[in-house]
Amino acid sequence: MAPSLAISPRKLRSDLYSYSYRDGSNTPLVISVLSSLIERTVARNERISPSYGGFGKTCVFDCMEVPDMTIQSYLERIFRYTKAGPSVYVVAYVYINRFCQNNQGFRISLTNVHRLLITTIMIASKYVEDMNYRNSYFAKVGGLETEDLNNMELEFLFLMGFKLHVNVSVFESYCCHLEREVSIGGGYQIEKALRCAEEIKSKQIVQDPKHHHHHQFSRVLL
Repeated sequence: MAPSLAISPRKLRSDLYSYSYRDGSNTPLVISVLSSLIERTVARNERISPSYGGFGKTCVFDCMEVPDMTIQSYLERIFRYTKAGPSVYVVAYVYINRFCQNNQGFRISLTNVHRLLITTIMIASKYVEDMNYRNSYFAKVGGLETEDLNNMELEFLFLMGFKLHVNVSVFESYCCHLEREVSIGGGYQIEKALRCAEEIKSKQIVQDPKHHHHHQFSRVLL
């Protein structure tokens, strides 16, 4: 395995606590770990009730069609264009779990997972980072209209009761959970996802979200 694709709890922890973004930086491991966890949740929910997602106000996250982009690729796109640090993705994962606990009838599905991810990552970025992009930029990165992302952010905040604080012990417990995913259950899947991502990246030309790639993706989500 190439050094840049090393899979280990130590590598994950190193990313979470000492990662600094530079142009050309490798995608932090937490993105592949989170992708693996979310993909398994979606697969389990799809077996129970295919493409069932929200109800009531949570339907704001549902899109008409299943987006033509994997969770791994979507998270990598968000990272590439927003440069949000690894801790943002941990906090976003905390928010997703809290949201599911607070809204018992809600299930993460193929039709809502992308919108839920871009919303929680944007909110987590505002909580964690000192400097942030505007909602309109996150919308372009996520393939959405700004108004739609604004609405999802507002609904999410109300449905969460504005409980966004993540203390150190909660953050640590989620980091440990992600480490266990690497060391026990997810190593092979994560390694496979990373290798596929590297292969795709080697064949693609990285494009600015304002150009063709964004417009093509927008039609899928909307």
